Amino acid sequence: MFDLDELIADCRSAIEEDEPRRAVREVVERAVAAPTAVGDALRPTEGGLTLLYNGDDLTVLHVVWAPGMELFPHDHRMWAVIGIYAGQEDNAFYRRAAPGSPLLTESGGKELKLSDTVLLGDDVIHSVSNPLDRLTAAIHVYGGDFVNQPRSQWGPGAREEQPYDMDLAREEFAKANTAWASRF
Repeated sequence: MFDLDELIADCRSAIEEDEPRRAVREVVERAVAAPTAVGDALRPTEGGLTLLYNGDDLTVLHVVWAPGMELFPHDHRMWAVIGIYAGQEDNAFYRRAAPGSPLLTESGGKELKLSDTVLLGDDVIHSVSNPLDRLTAAIHVYGGDFVNQPRSQWGPGAREEQPYDMDLAREEFAKANTAWASRF
């Protein structure tokens, strides 16, 4: 049985360990190893971002991607652990074209499927898409204050670096939900 309060407490304990990134990854791996239990507890019904916990040294989000949704490239400026408990999250990775450049160059990708976890480093720039015709849902844990950390995004539209705008990201989720609903 999945317990959200226990997950958050375990993550908070894990960040105190010698290898906090790996310890948090182990916590998330254990959680998404029982994906049905996580889904039964969190019950995703549409795309969106739900803040589950936020502190100076840790943020836990419930992220649900609507079918066909794509989110523009962005960075976190802190490590992150992503654990998938429903669907598939495709990540495209980027790097700056040159040191200090605002332009990006593609540098690979990774498909995350049911019960997969990934640890992203502090300097990762990625975009995310849900290639499926159903919701994709994940637990995202960040090694810092994800809500207040200044960071960058490249889009929507032209891939020009600009300050990350959470409201704009939420608009992208809303548009994806509308597009999904219009199929019915």
